[in-house]
Amino acid sequence: MGDLRTDIREFLTSRRARITPEQAGLPAYGGNRRVAGLRREEVAMLTGVSVDYYVRLERGSLAGASDSVLDALANTLKLDDAERQYRFDLAGTSGPARRGPRRKPSAVRPAVLQVLDAMTDAPAWVRNARHDIIAANPMGRALYSAVFDDPRRPVNTTRFTYLNPAAREFWRDYDQIANDAAAMLRLEAGRNPHDPDLIHLVGELSTQSELFRERWASRDVVFHRSGLKRLHHPVVGDLDLNYESMVLPSEPDLVMNVYTAPAGSPTADALRVLASWAATQEQGASLVDSRAL
Repeated sequence: MGDLRTDIREFLTSRRARITPEQAGLPAYGGNRRVAGLRREEVAMLTGVSVDYYVRLERGSLAGASDSVLDALANTLKLDDAERQYRFDLAGTSGPARRGPRRKPSAVRPAVLQVLDAMTDAPAWVRNARHDIIAANPMGRALYSAVFDDPRRPVNTTRFTYLNPAAREFWRDYDQIANDAAAMLRLEAGRNPHDPDLIHLVGELSTQSELFRERWASRDVVFHRSGLKRLHHPVVGDLDLNYESMVLPSEPDLVMNVYTAPAGSPTADALRVLASWAATQEQGASLVDSRAL
C-alpha cells in the first residue's frame, strides 16, 4: 500500500493543494502562483509552526508531533472528521513502535447471528474493515444477491464494485459508491497499514482496475455511517434504502449494516416482495442440501 512517509507526504500535499488562499483567509495578490492551493510557508504560518518544522511534517515525520500541532494543522487544512482520523492514524503508526496487524475475526459470535436472524423484515449483514461480508440474514443475502453471485471469495463489496461489470447496473450511484469504497479502504489502511489481507486486496484492485488506481491515488478518506443507498435489484427493481452502519462493541473490527425503508413507500413494498423471493431461495437451498445428504 506504499511507504508510510510517502502516504503522509502525499496526503498532506493533496490536502494543502485544495485550499485556496481566499478559503484560508489570506490576501490574494496578483500574479501567477506556482503551486496549487497553499504554499508550505502559508500552512506553517496558519498552523503556528516554523516553515522548517512544517516541511519535516510534510516529509513524513509526524511521530512526536503534539496533539495541539496536529489539531492546528487539521484546522488549517480544513480536514473533515474522516480526514482527521486518518491523519491521527498516520501519526500513530509513524512512531518507533509500529503496530502489527490486529486480529481479524473470520466469523461472528452466535449471539450476533441470532440478532441478524431476528431481523426478518430488514436486510442486514456484517462486514470486516476490508469489506468482506462474513455473515448475513436471508434478506441481506437476497438484497445483495448480485454481490453474492460473484464467484470470487471471500464475498467483498469493493471487489464487486471495481471488478464485476454487473456493479454498474446494481449501484444506481455507481461513481459515488466507487469513490466511497476506495476512500473507506484508504481510511482502514491508515489504521492498520500492515494487514496482509488488506495489502493483498489493494494490490489486486490496483492491478486489475484503472478506476481503482485513480480513486486510490486521490488520497480521499470517508466515514460510512448512515445515509441513502440506491440500488437496482434484478428481481424487485429500484430501491431507495436508508442504511445504518454500526460497529459491534464486542468486535470493534466488525460493522453491521442494516437497511430499512419508510412505511408505505414503494421501496417498503418492494422489500416485502424481496422477502417472498428470499424465502423461495432459502427453501431451494435447503432442498439442494437435503438431496446432497
